[in-house]
Amino acid sequence: MMTTIAISNQKGGVAKTTTCLSLGACLAEMGKLVLLIDLDPQAALTLSLGLKPDDLRHAVDEALLGNTSLTSISRETAIFGLDIVPANRGLVLLDKVLYGRQGYEYFLRQGLDSIDEGRYDIVLIDCPPSMGTLTLNALTAADLLIIPIQPEYYAAQALRQVIDLAKLVRSKTNPKLSYRALVTMYDRRNKICRIIYEQMQHGLANILFKTIIEIDTRLKESPAYGQPITLYAPNTRSALQYRALAQELMNHG
Repeated sequence: MMTTIAISNQKGGVAKTTTCLSLGACLAEMGKLVLLIDLDPQAALTLSLGLKPDDLRHAVDEALLGNTSLTSISRETAIFGLDIVPANRGLVLLDKVLYGRQGYEYFLRQGLDSIDEGRYDIVLIDCPPSMGTLTLNALTAADLLIIPIQPEYYAAQALRQVIDLAKLVRSKTNPKLSYRALVTMYDRRNKICRIIYEQMQHGLANILFKTIIEIDTRLKESPAYGQPITLYAPNTRSALQYRALAQELMNHG
């Protein structure tokens, strides 16, 4: 049975796209068949795999409008078992176009439901940093929402906004949606960072992943080379941490 995971936070710069790419690569490394879906108009996930959005003839916006299927526009990546449905500029306009259509929240779910059984084990969706129609489509289609958060002063407010949206989606379009928080960009040398993380461990114990993702220069470099961290620097701390996250996800769901 295919599991769909959305990765979202309304606050930018929290390693949302990095988590989608790195986690996807680690799951594929474990033998899972993984589909990445880029729902961010900035197309950072698409760029991170070496694709040029402006050169793409077909992208995710066409599938959401029902003009084609997700599998027909998916592309293989350099990693066996890891495919991507890319994004381009079409997503910028799509947010407004979808809003005028009845049942627009279910368009992505319908597209995922049409994928042949056994084609993929896991779908990872990179959401835009906003609460528009694209994010609603992702959360309506998802079994699990992963919320990347930095251990910093303003993290709690951003987390609360995403959780409130998840609860709204649960009550309106997707009662099966669950959510968990992932600490990213953790700096063990920063005292405030450590204090806030300790507070998170107490206040968010029921939804917080045990795995944390620390700051790593190589992790920031890898998208420039069109590779996930597992290919670019497979033995680095961040590669090991994302592998631990993938294992935790598989062990506990």
